[in-house]
Amino acid sequence: MTEIAPALQADIEAFIEFLRVERQLSAHTRSNYLRHLEQLALRIGELGINDWSQVEPSQVRSLLARLHKEGLQPRTLSAKLSALRSLCDWLVRRGRLAANPARGVQAPKQGRPLPKNLDVDQVYQLLAIDEQDPLAVRDRAMMELFYSSGLRLSELVGLDLHDLKLDERQVRVTGKGNRERVLPVGRMAIEWLAKWLALRPTLAPPEETALFVSKQRRRITARAVEQRLAQWGNRQALNAHVHPHKLRHSFATHMLESSGDLRAVQELLGHANLATTQIYTHLDFQHLAKVYDQAHPRAKRSHDEDE
Repeated sequence: MTEIAPALQADIEAFIEFLRVERQLSAHTRSNYLRHLEQLALRIGELGINDWSQVEPSQVRSLLARLHKEGLQPRTLSAKLSALRSLCDWLVRRGRLAANPARGVQAPKQGRPLPKNLDVDQVYQLLAIDEQDPLAVRDRAMMELFYSSGLRLSELVGLDLHDLKLDERQVRVTGKGNRERVLPVGRMAIEWLAKWLALRPTLAPPEETALFVSKQRRRITARAVEQRLAQWGNRQALNAHVHPHKLRHSFATHMLESSGDLRAVQELLGHANLATTQIYTHLDFQHLAKVYDQAHPRAKRSHDEDE
């Protein structure tokens, strides 16, 4: 069937006019609605249907599945389904349909795109900061810790002095749901955290407990961390916007590429859905530390240090 059934086409055109007059939608939006609905009407007509009142929910689901199999992406299918729901809702209000056949139908889920990570060379370029200014030392210590241990932004700004155990190469963080976890800290992060702790008294009053403070002499804010990382990305001539989650994602990507141990990486990241995995397999800290030391690019000791 190459043409849309007249009754289907008439309802589409009346609905588009409703969108123009009553909803006052833009010409571009109306054009999108029209395109989606006419494409669906053609496919529905192939089933021998010539009126919207004949459409069943099972037919809508079958049509979406077929379009998905033909290669339409979930985002496009969701747009078509949304257009069909709107049309059928309008027909229900006009008394043309008893119920909306598309109302209970779900489009295929859209995969959430992962943020892009920095490659190892880009990370090293970003962290090549040798300035002795207290704020520069603080910023490198923060970035080293982000990349070393995969912290969330909220976890980093929430750190207190007592959370960091330099001699044990560990940091205790409080993640989502107030869940605490202990993470290993790499050699380079330890080195720059020690430098920062030596300079910290020049910025922090004695009563301040925060590990990282601003030049206002109080706990640094999440927004300030984001701004400083973006500035360093520009100063270090990276062709990428640098933000805390990009360093966390880079940590996870590089660890997974090196170790292949997905569950260990999930444990280090403190993902909420790890609870299900822990029912079957408990990964203790010694195992995580071993995977970490073997896999993380900035945790490995150089040959000179081993001699």
